[in-house]
Amino acid sequence: MHARGRNRQDTNPPTVRSSEAKLLFPSKPPHGVPRAKLMWTRRDVYVPQVAFTGDFTSLVPAGSSRSDIPITVINTNVSTVSQDVLTTIVQSYVDGDDVFTPDYLETIYISSSAPGATLDSSATSYLQSLNISHVFVDASISVASYHTLSFSAVPSSGIENLPSGPYLALINGGKVSLASVFLLYPDTYRDFLFGAYDSNDGNSTHSSVGVFHPKMWDPYVPVPSRIYSWNDPRPMAGWRVAIKDLFDIKGLQTSGGSQSWAYITPTANETAPSIQRILDLGGVLVGKYKLAQFASGANPWEWQDEHYPFNPRGDGWLTCSASSSGGGCSVAAYDWLDFAIGSDTGSSMRRPAAVSGTFGQRPSQGLMSLERVLPLGGATDTAGVFSRDPYKWIAFSKAWYAPALHQPPNITGLSPLQVPDTLAFPKTIIYPTDYLPLNNSAAEVILQNFITNLTTIFNMTVKTLNFTETVQSTNATDDAPFINNLTYLTTVPLGVINAWTAWDVIGSVLTTTWAALFDGRFPPIDPARRAGWKSFNTTRYNPSTYANALVEKKAAVEWWETSFQPTTPESCSENVFLYDIGTGGFPSYRELALNGYPNTSFLAVKPPGAEVTGASICPVYGCADFTIPIGQVPYYSNVTFHEEMVPVTINMVVKRGCDFVLLNMIEKLADHGVLTAVKTGRTAF
Repeated sequence: MHARGRNRQDTNPPTVRSSEAKLLFPSKPPHGVPRAKLMWTRRDVYVPQVAFTGDFTSLVPAGSSRSDIPITVINTNVSTVSQDVLTTIVQSYVDGDDVFTPDYLETIYISSSAPGATLDSSATSYLQSLNISHVFVDASISVASYHTLSFSAVPSSGIENLPSGPYLALINGGKVSLASVFLLYPDTYRDFLFGAYDSNDGNSTHSSVGVFHPKMWDPYVPVPSRIYSWNDPRPMAGWRVAIKDLFDIKGLQTSGGSQSWAYITPTANETAPSIQRILDLGGVLVGKYKLAQFASGANPWEWQDEHYPFNPRGDGWLTCSASSSGGGCSVAAYDWLDFAIGSDTGSSMRRPAAVSGTFGQRPSQGLMSLERVLPLGGATDTAGVFSRDPYKWIAFSKAWYAPALHQPPNITGLSPLQVPDTLAFPKTIIYPTDYLPLNNSAAEVILQNFITNLTTIFNMTVKTLNFTETVQSTNATDDAPFINNLTYLTTVPLGVINAWTAWDVIGSVLTTTWAALFDGRFPPIDPARRAGWKSFNTTRYNPSTYANALVEKKAAVEWWETSFQPTTPESCSENVFLYDIGTGGFPSYRELALNGYPNTSFLAVKPPGAEVTGASICPVYGCADFTIPIGQVPYYSNVTFHEEMVPVTINMVVKRGCDFVLLNMIEKLADHGVLTAVKTGRTAF
């Protein structure tokens, strides 16, 4: 691995103790637990504080001042708890969880939901072989043989409902309470702003960790044991999710990537409905990641308030793109992270997915509520999710995009969404010659293989056309004289929607408040917004022009859905439109000068012959646009001076409302081995 992503062993981890949280390991780790295994703990994570009655003096040796002891909770459903049962369970903990280590076997609590359960002699012999200091058993379990083990029977008082897994026993006189444990991972690619955890107040209030590695400047991100969720039937149970810092999470600051905005606004007192949906389905929020300030399209070298995140792919010096940049790169970087939530107005999910080689989407316009989310364009903003695994991506998306969270027409300016979950696949593949082939001929070979698989598996035909000419040849009408003018559509209605919303909700508030606080001064913000907000044009951008922009956008969507990508009796979307939102198989760097070398690429480049970038198509037409990783190609790095690999992706576009049909199509491609999960780190495959 390159230096940024190396696995570092912390010889001197930070020591943190407070009334709310504590580091598991004091100056002397119990049972030789490696110091690199930092555990963040908080009291009463999943249940109210559980008090045990009885004699617990055996937990603490005479003269010891220990007040916390590692403990493993084992819940079974068998009537005979034997050695085989326990070894299978313990091994599953070791193999299936990154937080659990055998050191948590210092103490064990065992319960069984089976009536009349027994802990047999083979089990007690096995426990004795582990040098366990004390065993707690539910009072309903009979113990066949105690051997020389120290046992205590615990009356059933709710503790049997505690999720299995590792905990910390917190000892206070004759009572013991349990705290969940968190493994602190260093964010070695510095994709996060901060780590966070649920404070367990019963209201989903979260707290930031505020711990970082002082030598390497990495924030620490806490993750709970996956074992806690193994018996949780909810569809997102235990999935670890990073959140873009546009979305409100109760108890956390929403900065939009701006210290000025954070200065004038309080921490969120509610959670955005889109994020609450994840919590309700069992997901675990682990922190907020970096973004281009106020969701702008700023280049890496234009960031000021935040230090630009790092991309694990290739030489470690590639771009993460803009806006949702920390999301795509963090999912590409860390096995301990499952998903990241982002937003897409102009390209902010799709390009970060492309350069990080991950799955990511701009869903149909209006598919997800953006209440309590800092906006860029009210009627062009969407919310998506990054993932490495196509199956998990599909499962998450289908669970997350609930009809109750669809945006109403008064926000989108469009008709209410209908989202069928069917196998009504497209019949045609659109290959637009103004956006394809890919820049790198080696990458185009990968794309052609992908297209061949599409035609074979789905019995599709390929239609080659020039998209720009197709739009330009459309007959304009008196009601929509702009319908064949892509430049107008992307600069006037989209320009108004994006400029007015961001100014109305953020820019006007920030500049006015800052001036009142600091003697008329303008707030320190990144250059992407500075000029526009310094002299905002309220003649061009106002509620009236915004309303007209919605009308014009709706006309464009209606053209698309009737003339270019219609629904037929056989297909939700008659065709799937392919294009490349990324670099076409060339590297694009975080450093401006490196993009001047041959066989490199800037992002957001309009292809020769195209009137607008491919990224602008679905913001105009409301369609669903998914970035799909399909391979990788070599390049020579002017950073490592070595051959590296860069991801190759393709974008698949279908009519608005056909998201789940496209997800089903992707699932079938995965079933056939055409699409696979990508790896973390330097190479995606």
